[in-house]
Amino acid sequence: MTLTRYAFVKASWHADIVDRALDGFCELVPAAQVDVFAVPGAFELPLMARDLALSGRYGAVTGAAFVVDGGIYRHDFVAQAVVDGLMRAGLDSGVPVLSVSLTPHHYQETDHHNAVFRAHFVEKGREAAKAALMMAELRGSHAA
Repeated sequence: MTLTRYAFVKASWHADIVDRALDGFCELVPAAQVDVFAVPGAFELPLMARDLALSGRYGAVTGAAFVVDGGIYRHDFVAQAVVDGLMRAGLDSGVPVLSVSLTPHHYQETDHHNAVFRAHFVEKGREAAKAALMMAELRGSHAA
């Protein structure tokens, strides 16, 4: 029996927080079944997710990013474009593409906020893993 493989794409910005989603994901999906890809930032997630989904190698693709207000651009527009792009990648490829792309309304780079969001990303990673496993089972995915 061939085990289903999963792709996990993560943005490099705020890696100390974003990488926690991968930790949570791998609590439920064995790391040996997960291929990890790092992209520069959130905006690059949809293209990489689409390419991976179209490769036919994965039962599901998960994208993770932390989009915060940088003060000079509208982070909510970036976040919306990323989530829309991930959804489109899934619809266009026929492979589930899941999002752990979070955009807090109020984020300050303090020890407290960083700890809160690290913990939150672990939980969101677990949720993405549950969804990936469920979708692969529902769809009868046996990707190599």
